[in-house]
Amino acid sequence: MITSQLPTSDTSPAANDNGPSITPSFSPLYQQIKGMILNSLRLGEWKPGEAIPSEMDLAIRFRVSQGTVRKAIDDLAAEHLLVRRQGKGTFVATHAEQQVQFRFLKLVPNSGNPGSEGPAHRDIVQCRRSSASADIARALALRTGDAVLQARRVLSFVGTPAILEDIWLPAAPFKGLTAERLTNYQGPMYALFETEFNMRMVRAEEKIRAEPATQGQAELLKIAQGTPLLSVERTAYTYKDVPMELRRGYYRTDTHYYHNRLS
Repeated sequence: MITSQLPTSDTSPAANDNGPSITPSFSPLYQQIKGMILNSLRLGEWKPGEAIPSEMDLAIRFRVSQGTVRKAIDDLAAEHLLVRRQGKGTFVATHAEQQVQFRFLKLVPNSGNPGSEGPAHRDIVQCRRSSASADIARALALRTGDAVLQARRVLSFVGTPAILEDIWLPAAPFKGLTAERLTNYQGPMYALFETEFNMRMVRAEEKIRAEPATQGQAELLKIAQGTPLLSVERTAYTYKDVPMELRRGYYRTDTHYYHNRLS
């Protein structure tokens, strides 16, 4: 069992011989409990899909009220890190679950919602080992020249190519990942990372702009060179804000649109 430091709801002022005391930052108690639960997730105490202890058990473990634990779990559920199931308990979220699968897929058909066209057909163009360029290394917190895995795939809906993705991953955590494994795995790519490499993507940052299709992109997406594409560069992070994937996607928007919900 992983032990946890007893949280505290107050702090002592730091003494300063040269002037008045410095007021310390204050973290609400439920945020401290949230951090401890998050640390247990990061360390793998509870695996994706597994139930975590009950609110009462966690309250006893952390020596706080059940309400404080509930508020911490509510935050983690809102961030899609935990999933509540009525009458069953709280579980570690997994990318294999239907409600999580489309969390990072923002391309929506003009006539429906995410998933309404069924699963995307995936064509793996390549998956090879290479050396990180300066910009790739910077995005993944690596050194220029470090080993990375570079994958390229095309996602098609109802027989029409819609998304071209170039993906870079640090090589060491994903040792053994091949084009064959990517092709044969039937679930979402992030579920593969989660179940076979113990790498769970918990958040992402994106940069979006319009770009004309290059000749190579046009051939793979079956469009004319120069056709406007929506370029989406995503950096995905695992626990503790460790960058674990850089993905550059090129989206056709003649039959789809990019949808995001802000709150």
